[in-house]
Amino acid sequence: MVDTSLYAAFVVAALALCLTPGPDMMFIVAMGGRGGPAAGVMAAAGVGTGALTHAVAAMLGLSALFTALPTLYHVLRWAGAAYLLYLAVKAFRDRGDPATDAPAAGPGASRADRRRAHWRRAYWQGVVTNLLNPKVILFNVAFLPQFVNPSLGHPMMQFLVLGVTLVLIGLAVDSGVGLLSGRLADLLRSSRRVARCLNVFSGTVFTGLAVRMVAVPK
Repeated sequence: MVDTSLYAAFVVAALALCLTPGPDMMFIVAMGGRGGPAAGVMAAAGVGTGALTHAVAAMLGLSALFTALPTLYHVLRWAGAAYLLYLAVKAFRDRGDPATDAPAAGPGASRADRRRAHWRRAYWQGVVTNLLNPKVILFNVAFLPQFVNPSLGHPMMQFLVLGVTLVLIGLAVDSGVGLLSGRLADLLRSSRRVARCLNVFSGTVFTGLAVRMVAVPK
């Protein structure tokens, strides 16, 4: 179904791209820094889910909407920036460990329940952040077709295989990054003052990503 030589070249290129620090990786580092290793991994899983959705949308030709309706691109771009700023404000306002201080699991919840609620929130924040970034789907449209061999037939299935491969490679790399950043944060979070500094760092990262999203149109 796929050209083996093109696929091998694609894997190498995809690995190089995924290892290069970018917005998704910085987001996952910030999430791991705020909530620990599990939050970093869950954020990576959320980003991977969003990336897979973008890949399927690109395969189905939904990216053509951005060409026909350029306003849609800018609406999504500004919505994504607004969401990142919302996360930044939450990070700046947190005074301690968000995994245990935030009442996400409801009043009277145990420490374990609060942590699980925080991990679920980290996953969905990863999903939303990625879905509201239209640059991801434009990247898929520009990058994936270069490795599709039309003579083999089934171009949509080739597109899907490439998209899933890219997501899996990205998930493996990003999960490792989230795990390492979370463990480092756990080592540093010896006091509420250090936890506060980590939250400020995360808020700064979210703010920088929001500015980048609106300052660089495409």
